[in-house]
Amino acid sequence: MRRASAGLSPVRAGAALVMLATAAAVYGVGVSSAFDYRSIQVTGARLTDPAVIESTLALARGQNLFALSTRPLVAALEGLPTVSSAQVDVRLPGTLAVSVDERVPVMVWAVGERRFLADAGGTLFGLMPAHPPADVATLPVIDDRRASAVDLGVGDRLDPVDLDAATRLAALVPGDVGSGAVALAVSVTDANGFVLGTRPDTWSAVFGFYTPSLRTTDMIPGQVRLLRSLLAGREPTVGRVILASETDGTYVPRASPSPASSGKASPKPSKSP
Repeated sequence: MRRASAGLSPVRAGAALVMLATAAAVYGVGVSSAFDYRSIQVTGARLTDPAVIESTLALARGQNLFALSTRPLVAALEGLPTVSSAQVDVRLPGTLAVSVDERVPVMVWAVGERRFLADAGGTLFGLMPAHPPADVATLPVIDDRRASAVDLGVGDRLDPVDLDAATRLAALVPGDVGSGAVALAVSVTDANGFVLGTRPDTWSAVFGFYTPSLRTTDMIPGQVRLLRSLLAGREPTVGRVILASETDGTYVPRASPSPASSGKASPKPSKSP
């Protein structure tokens, strides 16, 4: 038995008309320039230049946001050295909302005039901005004066032993070594390895070179204790301290302001007990 066709009822006809109208509207939106990407809103960028973010998203400029895939844009942003993760959302009619989570700097690695931001893993992920946030401006600075340091650049990673030594020494404050200095400064040179000094410059302490096994950074706490004992009661007279180990150290008295007029020879270096 065959049933007679019910034909196109008014309800079905209305539904079909709505579907056609919707399809036409979607197509119209998809080709309309009113929904093209024209502006950007950025949040979370403290160390990343907004102009760099905008140029990274330049491939989306002029594209219709209804048809735009944000995945390639996110990947491009996460390729920036300062960015740990990113999110891109569409805000109609023509705006991209960008949110970035940046790498966290723990110290500044200085090479000449360049100031690299280093994270906890030792990655040099960016340069210090001209106007850094307050918490970044006060980060400890390691002054790397070694000849090999000139080859360092954004994206490079510090030697793990250097990073460990720098992290330990940069964490010291004057009170840790019994000093009355305003602040301490850390440098590393080809001649002496890691050196701790004062601000203003009064004395320096040579901590030396460290290796993964023979002379490890585990000796640094002992060297700090030895430095404290050598400075105790005589800091104003100390010019240079040599910390050969955790128990062996010497100091050289500070030079007299006018040795010629005094007629006295500088005393011999003292050695720790």
